[in-house]
Amino acid sequence: MLSVSLGPLTLSVAHLLILGSLLLAVVIGWWVGRSSGSNPESQLFSILLVGLLVARLAFVLRYLPLFADDPWGVLDIRDGGFIVEPGALAALAFGVWILWRKPKLRKPLGIGMSVGVLVWAMGSMMLSAFEQGTRMPEVALRDASGAPVQLQDYVGKPVVINLWATWCPPCRREMPVLAEAQAANPEITFLFVNQGEGAEEIQRFLAHSKLELNNVLLDSGGRLGQRVGSMSLPTTLFYSAQGRQLGSHLGELSKASLTQALEHFDKDVQP
Repeated sequence: MLSVSLGPLTLSVAHLLILGSLLLAVVIGWWVGRSSGSNPESQLFSILLVGLLVARLAFVLRYLPLFADDPWGVLDIRDGGFIVEPGALAALAFGVWILWRKPKLRKPLGIGMSVGVLVWAMGSMMLSAFEQGTRMPEVALRDASGAPVQLQDYVGKPVVINLWATWCPPCRREMPVLAEAQAANPEITFLFVNQGEGAEEIQRFLAHSKLELNNVLLDSGGRLGQRVGSMSLPTTLFYSAQGRQLGSHLGELSKASLTQALEHFDKDVQP
């Protein structure tokens, strides 16, 4: 499962893990400090905020040239562009500094922060292990001409699968980024699997958008989204040449976040 729907709101499992870890840290911190009247809630939120800011800054600095055409994209965190390691270290350092400055909060904040970090770290490792143990689903699709296609036919090269629809605004915004990446990376197979629309509607959209895409496939029943556990669009999946899932991205991709995601393939071929 890649995402969870809460009414009209859809969150990735990774985002839910962060929120759940924070909530648990807040509850534990309040419980430990209730007898002394010390509630570390605001400090825990501040620690998380510092971690997210540093993780975003590290991402922007690493891929800074890719923001040249869209400077405001630096602030658009919807692309999911973060680098976890520096953010986690910054959050930890900031937490230690608060513990040193506020002796009264040391016990509730220290225990709450420790529980939150432990739950997040263990959950992240389990989520990563589960995701990378997932294989490409066996799903029958159709190509633009209506001919049947088996998803497994594309195993043998690294594969990027983008789940999209013409009515989806972030899908439309990210499509030029994916089209450019497809043209620049012929060693990677990009599959654009439309969810629930007809061939004529898709062709009208592509013609109007002046997009040249290879491997546009039709999934009229939205079965692939159901199989991978994501009913939110856009969703992008990354598979090794052997059909093993290397990663996923829920939501709109920018040039920078797609470049970061494609690095999964470089790591996969390392001995």
